[in-house]
Amino acid sequence: MGMTAYKTVKTARSSKRPTGLDYINQIFTDFFELHGDRRFADDGAVVGGVALLEGKPVTVIAIEKGHTTKEHMARAFGAPHPEGYRKALRLMKQAEKFHRPVVCFIDTSGAYCGIGAEERGQGQAIAENLMEMMTLRTPILSVLIGEGGSGGALALAVADRVWMLENAVYSVISPEGCASILWKDANQAEEAAKNLKLTAQDALTLSVIERMISEGNLGQPSFYAGLRKQLSQELGRLANNEQLLQQRYERFRRIGVPAQQKDSKA
Repeated sequence: MGMTAYKTVKTARSSKRPTGLDYINQIFTDFFELHGDRRFADDGAVVGGVALLEGKPVTVIAIEKGHTTKEHMARAFGAPHPEGYRKALRLMKQAEKFHRPVVCFIDTSGAYCGIGAEERGQGQAIAENLMEMMTLRTPILSVLIGEGGSGGALALAVADRVWMLENAVYSVISPEGCASILWKDANQAEEAAKNLKLTAQDALTLSVIERMISEGNLGQPSFYAGLRKQLSQELGRLANNEQLLQQRYERFRRIGVPAQQKDSKA
């Protein structure tokens, strides 16, 4: 019998899971990190730069939580500030200019919740990413590797292909937050998780994602080798697609439409 939705949430949050930098270091070669949003600062929660994927240049961006307590603090536990999203967008626009595809690894409970972040335009930074990614003239592939929390995750997930690890989650709000709003009781988080449809299987059924990735060998060299091959093949299929932007638009229009309605529109 499979895990409950809330157990999946706990698994997605586990400190033992590989983080964004683990994926970058194991899948790509010659990674050269780029820093700063050219406006305010460099956000440690968002790591990005240029790398090679099976010998081909790509721009890779990851939300990084860190492994140790010191790293968690430096990375704000993977909760990006607005400058993190602006750094990501700067790198995406650079990728567009030099005709590099973009690969994003997402693992965040949500955007940083603090007065400073709000003063520096947290909501606007996320909104700008959503708008710009929809019209970015280069392939985008995003992978949810742990938590996919609200707009903080969506800001890196307006992509041509969105994949999820089988024990990752993707939701508009955390189960605890949802329970606190609906029932005024965070202890109802398990019930909230079940109703939020936040698992990878739910996302696949609702056409929120295109692929669910097995975690049978998570963290092993064979896992990264398999994912490397899948990423390379998919980006190859997306390359030189003259209908890229139209298909990206249509992808998001299909989300949540029942299968029978999709068939009738075919």
